[in-house]
Amino acid sequence: MINRTKNRGFTLIEIAIVLVIIGLLLGGVLKGQELINSAKVKNFATDFRNIPLFIYGYQDKFKALPGDDPRAATNVAGATLATTPAGLQGNAVIDGFWNTTTITDESCLFWQHVRLAGLAAGTTTVNCAANADYWPKNADGGQIGIQSNGNNPGFTTITGMTGTYIICSQGILGKYVKQLDIMLDDKETSTGSLRAVLTSAPGTAVTSAAIVDSSSYTVCLGV
Repeated sequence: MINRTKNRGFTLIEIAIVLVIIGLLLGGVLKGQELINSAKVKNFATDFRNIPLFIYGYQDKFKALPGDDPRAATNVAGATLATTPAGLQGNAVIDGFWNTTTITDESCLFWQHVRLAGLAAGTTTVNCAANADYWPKNADGGQIGIQSNGNNPGFTTITGMTGTYIICSQGILGKYVKQLDIMLDDKETSTGSLRAVLTSAPGTAVTSAAIVDSSSYTVCLGV
């Protein structure tokens, strides 16, 4: 007897259905990634928006600037008085670099003061050593800090920044930097109140056109 059984292939309809399913899955993955990226950018933006609120909240309570408060130990129990630069406490300036490692700098003690005042979460045990848990972190684990935009010691991370205070967030990937500037500023990362530099090369701000999605940047905002 002749075996007439033949191998049956896929029909065009079956192939079309499979392709549609694959397309839907890919679309879902891409949409999910888009939502994740959007949420991360919103987290970065929230960091920049919250820090001025810490300043205003502390000033409203104590009529002084956190970190610079000469009566910090009286105003918030357990607070440490900044001693560097000597004699400049109470001058309405957050002295010290935003990423200082000196525990007596005002820019370091800013975080202890706002936390003890109940304005921000985090440890109140002062430890400003590089990458210490004391510093607040952004959504990618980069360090966040603040300093005044003055001459003591001066702001050197990005040239030409404007604003009374400068807030910086480190280690943000380029693909988020461009979205962040669109959300908070003028859509150009080399001008305006928000600017970016390669984390490894502080100085002149990088243009939006030169931002590389996979590179790490420090983003600073003048307020």
